[in-house]
Amino acid sequence: MDTATFEKVFRILKKEVAKWKVPVVGEIADRAADRPFETIISTVLSLRTKDKVTAEASQRLLSRAWTPETLVALSVEEIEQLIYPVGFYRTKARSIIEICRRLQADYSGKVPRSIDELLTLPGVGRKTANLVLTVGFGDYGICVDTHVHRIFNIWGYVSTKTPEETEFALREKLPRKHWITCNDILVAFGQNLCIPASPWCSRCPVAAFCPRIGLKRSR
Repeated sequence: MDTATFEKVFRILKKEVAKWKVPVVGEIADRAADRPFETIISTVLSLRTKDKVTAEASQRLLSRAWTPETLVALSVEEIEQLIYPVGFYRTKARSIIEICRRLQADYSGKVPRSIDELLTLPGVGRKTANLVLTVGFGDYGICVDTHVHRIFNIWGYVSTKTPEETEFALREKLPRKHWITCNDILVAFGQNLCIPASPWCSRCPVAAFCPRIGLKRSR
């Protein structure tokens, strides 16, 4: 997919995305008292977890404790109970405690606004760090999850093997004006139409532009 075609596709999807449910981390951030902090906590909870479960667990936890100071006052066991049944809830409970301790010790209780600093926090990988920058702060970043990685490869816009490779390829190729919005648009697209198992190509508004690279099955 060349740049001109990509721009057409993205214009169409920007209009279509209004019909679809916004990714859960964005919903939580829009209601947050401390947008960067609630973004990092909800993103950690969201990893390998369905949106509905993430939303409910985030609500329970952040209603009980909504700052690093109040969260570290909870026991790991209490956090586990509040976030269950998110995936890997025991590991995530420990990560949340350690993140909050680090924020208090090193950043005066505030989430750092640097990808390099974010990556030093327990349980924070590139996807989470980029999401905190884009959703939490409104800064430039490219958040690549499995949907973004998969769809950009189906389109042939990149040819990569991992989400991390996709992020760095997009940093070289994707126009900067799309960096902040590409995750929300493609996650919604990937959850509703271009789903992993068997995409709804027959319903897709950009099917005419899609080369379907590597796609073995569709509806």
